[in-house]
Amino acid sequence: MIPIVKPYLPPAEDLMPAIQETLYSGYIAEGEKVYEFEKEFGEYIGNPLALSLNSGTAALHIALLMVGIQPGDEVISTVLTAEPTNVAIKLVGGKVVWADVQKNTGLLDPVSVRSKITAKTKAILLVHYAGMVCDMDEFNKISEEFNIPIIEDAAHAMGAKYNGKMIGNNSAYTIFSLQAIKHMTTVDGGFLTVKSEDKYNQGRLLRWFGLDKKVARLENDIKFPGYKYHMNNVNATIGLIQMKYVRDIIGKYISNGKFFDTALENTSGIQLLDYNPNTDPSYWLYTMKVDDRENFIKMMADNGITASELHLRNDRHSLFKESETELPVFDDFYKKMVHIPCGWWIDEDTRNTIAEVIKKGW
Repeated sequence: MIPIVKPYLPPAEDLMPAIQETLYSGYIAEGEKVYEFEKEFGEYIGNPLALSLNSGTAALHIALLMVGIQPGDEVISTVLTAEPTNVAIKLVGGKVVWADVQKNTGLLDPVSVRSKITAKTKAILLVHYAGMVCDMDEFNKISEEFNIPIIEDAAHAMGAKYNGKMIGNNSAYTIFSLQAIKHMTTVDGGFLTVKSEDKYNQGRLLRWFGLDKKVARLENDIKFPGYKYHMNNVNATIGLIQMKYVRDIIGKYISNGKFFDTALENTSGIQLLDYNPNTDPSYWLYTMKVDDRENFIKMMADNGITASELHLRNDRHSLFKESETELPVFDDFYKKMVHIPCGWWIDEDTRNTIAEVIKKGW
């Protein structure tokens, strides 16, 4: 069965000696490998203020803390995402306010978001779902007009672009995931990118109990509590080796996504999605809308191809009961939404086969 997600790991002859060297170096906690990885990742996305963490969820938590979310504050978000996006809001005591989505992307609709803003709104949490980029032209206007910070959840969108620049350069806070099945994995891990040195330094303290690694332990003075959210040298070593391959690997996702954009155009029973102005997706998943989704998924499975809606809507969880609302556009979108394999493991022959199978109908 062709999987819908699959981790990429570099060749063993490249990866294993580096891991072994780190493991037996005597320095396996946060150290030079972590800082070297942060530097290389920052250079890759074009923002040197990149803070490594042990997960994308930790990055979200720290971003929300730095925004200053307090119990009762509202954060506008989407139901179409993996659960940690919105669980993180609850971790800081915030109330999730659901906004509806664009009908042809499934991404947060700036018109709906604007209608949800109140005096209690303290942040907007955007998700660049499946590697597609939200309408940042409009969200930047909203952020400036209402003085509300934006947190970009780019867990699915490493390598995607807005205005020709990699995601991670636009908003005050952007998070990335390096979890097992993302574009790039360090087995687990994440990044938070920020736009100011002050926030970067605050993040360094929040990831390590409030202690400053640049100051001797016995000379530290904790001024606010932090967490054990740091990355370690072992994960960072994997990341450093991955950086040698990341451009080629993400390039394969993008190549396959663009292929499906063309190959599946005008196919009966399928509606391809739009991409927002001035954005370039990185196609972590290839997302589209199909008629009779249940039979489509069955037909694909019968042909050895995984297809799935993958994520269940977040508002089904009891944790978010207070946020219950009507989302008519999302309801219509979700009935037809499906993903097909698009990643680095899909070669030209395989993607041609997938397209041919779909065109035969279901």
